[in-house]
Amino acid sequence: MADPLTDALDSTGVEYEIVACDPDLADTAQFCEAYGYSPEDSANTIVVVGKSDPPVYAACVVLATTRLDVNKAVRKRFGVKKASFASGDDTVAITGMQIGGVTPIGLPTDLPIWVDARVMERDRIILGGGSRDRKVYGPPAILSALGADVVDDLAKIPPPAAD
Repeated sequence: MADPLTDALDSTGVEYEIVACDPDLADTAQFCEAYGYSPEDSANTIVVVGKSDPPVYAACVVLATTRLDVNKAVRKRFGVKKASFASGDDTVAITGMQIGGVTPIGLPTDLPIWVDARVMERDRIILGGGSRDRKVYGPPAILSALGADVVDDLAKIPPPAAD
C-alpha cells in the first residue's frame, strides 16, 4: 500500500530514516527524552496564519531550542499587520495532520514552507512524520529538496529561564 510520506520523501532523493514512536510520546520534549534525540536536532513544524482577507498560511520549521518569531519575522514575510499560530483545528484542516505529527513533507503545494536558517546548520534533524506514531530523521537537505525557503532569523533563541 502506498504511503504518501515515504513517497514524498523518496521523491527528494535524500536519505532518511522513519523512526517509530509511541503516540503518547510524540511531543518534542517527551520524544527527545524517551528516544535519546537532542532537542537541538529536533525541528518542529508550526502552521501560522497572516490575518488578512482572506487569511494566508505558511508552515514554519524551527529548532525546538528556538521560538518562532511570529510577531516580527512571520508578520513581515506575510506583509500583514497581524499574524499568529494557526489553531489546532486549522492545522488539521490545512495539513491533514495532528499536532505532534505535523511535518513539512507532503503538505499541500500552495502552502509555503519557511525554514529558520539554524535548522539548515544541523547535520541531521528529526521532524514530525505526518502522524503521532512516527518521525523522520535525516539531513536538512530534505527541506531544500521540498522547495522550502530558508529564512534568516525566522526564530529567536529564547532568553535563559529565570531561577
